[in-house]
Amino acid sequence: MTENDPFLRDVKAGLSQNPKCISSHYFYDKAGDELFQQIMEMPEYYLTNAELEIFSQQSEAIIQSFEISNTEEFELIELGAGDGKKTQYLLQTLLEKNFKFKYIPVDISKNSLSVITERMQNLFPNLKCDPKQGDYFQVLDQLFSSDKPKVILFIGSSLGNMPDGIAAQFLHKIAAHLKKNEKLLLGLDLLKSKDIVLPAYDDASGITSAFNLNLLRRINRELGADFDLENFEHAPEYTEKEGIAKSYLRSKKKHSVFIKELEQYFDFEENETIHTEISRKYTDEILQNLLKDSQLEITRKFLDSKNFFADYILTKK
Repeated sequence: MTENDPFLRDVKAGLSQNPKCISSHYFYDKAGDELFQQIMEMPEYYLTNAELEIFSQQSEAIIQSFEISNTEEFELIELGAGDGKKTQYLLQTLLEKNFKFKYIPVDISKNSLSVITERMQNLFPNLKCDPKQGDYFQVLDQLFSSDKPKVILFIGSSLGNMPDGIAAQFLHKIAAHLKKNEKLLLGLDLLKSKDIVLPAYDDASGITSAFNLNLLRRINRELGADFDLENFEHAPEYTEKEGIAKSYLRSKKKHSVFIKELEQYFDFEENETIHTEISRKYTDEILQNLLKDSQLEITRKFLDSKNFFADYILTKK
């Protein structure tokens, strides 16, 4: 492995900073994928069930909001496809209503793409499915190479894992690729109180902790590091005023870690943290600020019964 390898390069850069950080992209090896599937099934993790309710009960209305003809083939592109358990309701309704379309799931995780492709082919043998592996920013250009009309799905509040500045850039980049009246379906977790939000990132059974700590296990395995997981603990934070849930790995004591692939030691103080993830919570106003000058406009908003989550239809003007 060379220092041009993105994982090695980013780990070196992140652990050399003060404060230390590592991108949440690297959570998702095979073990990380499996742990995240468990997180989505936790009683505390309300996000999945809230959006699942929207898709399972409002798919017809969502499809109507796309304003697409069932006579012309279009492309349904899902960024960060995951396991497809929510999207399957949309796909089923589209197929039942004889829409002509190709489904293009995009995910950075090769394992996730294999799972969703097999799942969708088993559920819908006649579905045209064309999976693409890669980072959203990197694959956008190739996704828009055809002239067919497009609907983009970006659900699960994945936008919330980006700082607001990066999220705004991302939305502007998608908007630049969309043609007039094409749609982006954007799923966002709404701003709520700490007693609801924080347990979703600090569950009683410790699955989120295991998910966060698995990042260190991956660095050990792939980069030859000697992180002792007993020296770290999962440390989430959330305040409603800021509206951003944050995840950290906190060092329990002063010690050093050696990474063989870098031939380098990294020192940790007691209570020093590695910042691993953010999860922004939204209001209409926060979203409008991100969309400023993007030519994307909120044209519909679908809510779950508890008003925990929203799927916005954004239309290119």
